[in-house]
Formats: sequence, C-alpha cells, structure tokens
Amino acid sequence: MSGSGARTAAYGSLPADTTEEVRTRGAGVSTQVAVLPVGSFEQHGPYLPLATDTLVACAVAREIAAAYPVHLLPPVTVSCSHEHAAWPGTVSISAVTLHAVVKDIADSLRRSGVEALVVVNGHGGNYVLGNVVQEASARGERLALYPAVEDWEAALVRAGVETSALSDMHAGEIETSILLHAHPELVRPGYESADFTADDRRHLLTLGMSAYTESGVIGRPSLGSAEKGKELLSSFADSFGALFELLTAGRE
Repeated sequence: MSGSGARTAAYGSLPADTTEEVRTRGAGVSTQVAVLPVGSFEQHGPYLPLATDTLVACAVAREIAAAYPVHLLPPVTVSCSHEHAAWPGTVSISAVTLHAVVKDIADSLRRSGVEALVVVNGHGGNYVLGNVVQEASARGERLALYPAVEDWEAALVRAGVETSALSDMHAGEIETSILLHAHPELVRPGYESADFTADDRRHLLTLGMSAYTESGVIGRPSLGSAEKGKELLSSFADSFGALFELLTAGRE
C-alpha cells in the first residue's frame, strides 16, 4: 500500500506536508492514522550523536510513511533519559510530562479528524509510553506503540544482526547500522573499536548507565553496517502492515 510519498524537509527530520496533502492522503482510508516519532536527547558514546534515538525513530516513521497513507508528525526530541544523566549533553523530561505531551497530541489529532495515533518509540527508557497506550485503549481510543518486541525480533533476523537483543542495549550494532544507512555523515570514527558488553544490568534503574559502562556504550557497534540498517528499516515497514490494518478496520 503506497503512502503517497510523505515528504521530508531537506533540513532535517521534519515533515513538509501541506494541510491539503494531509487531507488528500487520508481520503482513501476509513480511519486516518498519524505516526509520531518519539526519540531522546542522550549520550550515545563518542561516535553517535545525542539525537540518535530521535533519528532512529524518524527513520522508522519515514519508512512507514513511504509505504502507507499515514500522517507523519514531527518528532518528540526530548524524553525520559534519566539513566544517562552522568554524561554531558543528556537532557530529560519527566515521565508525567511525556505522558501528557503524547496524550495532548492524540487529543488534538482527534479534534482535527485523525482518529488513530501510532507512537514510534526510539528510546527504551520511555516506559511510560506503554501506559499511555493502555489507558487510551481502555477509553476506547485508537492508540498504538510501535515497534513491538515481535517486530524487533523479525527485524533482527531479517537484517542478520549478530548481537542479541540483551547485549545490544545502547549505541551498539542496531543503532550504528541504522545511522550508517540513514545518516552516515553523523557517525564519527571510533565505533569500529568501541565494543563493550554488560549483560547483567539488574540494578540499572537504581544506579544508572554509568554503573555499567564508562564509555556509555553497551553493545557491539563494530558489527554495524549500512546494509543491516537498510534491512532493519525495511522489516519495520513490512511489519507495520498488520498494525495499520488493525487501526483502520471498522468497529462494530
């Protein structure tokens, strides 16, 4: 299903649609669907930018918008990164604030006729997003969180990612691969020799990332490649089809 080529501004990850283009794209579906990338602004080692999670979420969202008739929204760029506070540059907002922002966006969309919202989460620390979706669903609203664990598992297999999901926690093979594909100009030298694993992180929420890594890296970025990044994004676009059908299906 074609997304009518949702446009992205040349200056970054902001959509460049006009209101008429949004209206036309939504005319072909029973329920209009908006896609909201949610990233973060946190350390990603010495070779990936602070905006990595936002760039990843935007890359996934753009891939979806190129394949399905969805309304692509600009990203939420600061979220819940408190576990990374030990590193310079990291900025966070509270879980309460993030919850309120996403809920307000969903409410605003419904007032303009867009009934369904998919939150594309690029940061694992945004646990509260699951609560936002649960609460909205209980109210009868159409809200979803993407990708799910199963979508990630399918993408890792398709892309031939070698590191396990447990080991590839931060600035590792997956994120490095997606940026090597989507934004190679932003990947600094050094990822080739920055591998570091710390699989036992049971006190992460209490102690923060700095208790487990000095560099800020937990993963194997040396295994990253642009080819893997391309396949990861393609897999996410394919997996999104089932969710799109669910959200646009008529309700009795």
